[in-house]
Amino acid sequence: MDSVCPLQSIRIETLRHRSCIRCTSRKRLAGDRNHRCRRCRRNPYLDFARALELFYQPPQYAPGVHPTAAVHSSAKIEAGAHVGPYVVIQENVEIGARAVLLAHVVIYHGVTIGDSFLAHSHAVVREFCRIGNNVILQNGVIVGGDGFGFAKDNAGRWHKIVQSGPTVIEDDVEIQANACIDRASVGETRIARGAKIDNLVQVGHGSKVGEDTLLCAQVGLAGSTDVGNNVILAGQVGVAGHCKIGDGAIATAQSGIPNDVAAGAVVSGYPAIDNKLWLRCVAVFNRLPEIAKLLRRK
Repeated sequence: MDSVCPLQSIRIETLRHRSCIRCTSRKRLAGDRNHRCRRCRRNPYLDFARALELFYQPPQYAPGVHPTAAVHSSAKIEAGAHVGPYVVIQENVEIGARAVLLAHVVIYHGVTIGDSFLAHSHAVVREFCRIGNNVILQNGVIVGGDGFGFAKDNAGRWHKIVQSGPTVIEDDVEIQANACIDRASVGETRIARGAKIDNLVQVGHGSKVGEDTLLCAQVGLAGSTDVGNNVILAGQVGVAGHCKIGDGAIATAQSGIPNDVAAGAVVSGYPAIDNKLWLRCVAVFNRLPEIAKLLRRK
């Protein structure tokens, strides 16, 4: 707001910013209500996102295969694909039209990928995984790495459990930098249509993430977690294995979830409880020294 220029667009999304409107009254504003705005919108954040698309022009990549790329002769790559420097595409891979694979991307044996795929440098898709249309992998993403599965033998040593099930990424998913979506021991790990996964997220083997769900930075899902549709797990939320999180649930930052969460619930803390109850508990917690002093006097 402080650095806005006369020809720039800005957005006022929350009422806490309304005091800034008076000092920018000559500029075109997108606000939530009638706070002296020239132009008010019902969903300013979405309008702001669409406006950025009009002005920002991302790099365009010419179709073709870079001479340093290693592409197996059995791989099938549709028209319009860009395969960048030092990309590795192994045998029996199928890649759809208009795909962009930037430098050092590795696609393992038997992977299938849909149209308009974008993989930034150093992304890896492991063997037999399946990826839909319009999927974006940011730098360093690992799709289909081995799940964390070990069984202890009679001598007390850990025996590796083969992770035979693929990871499936449906259409319109974006996975951001250095996130890991592990493959399953049996069955599959699935990320449903439209889900968005932030940096450094860990999705354990055999888990399912529902449609249009958000997993924010450093979320960790233990194996076989079932996350519903339109769920939001804020930063550093941890979920124990085999838990089910219902549609539309929200877990606030750093919550620890050891049990199932009902659809539409808002939970906080560890172990995660109803958010309103947690806020009351926090208010009491901050007063514990004072309360203890009063009790000692009695």
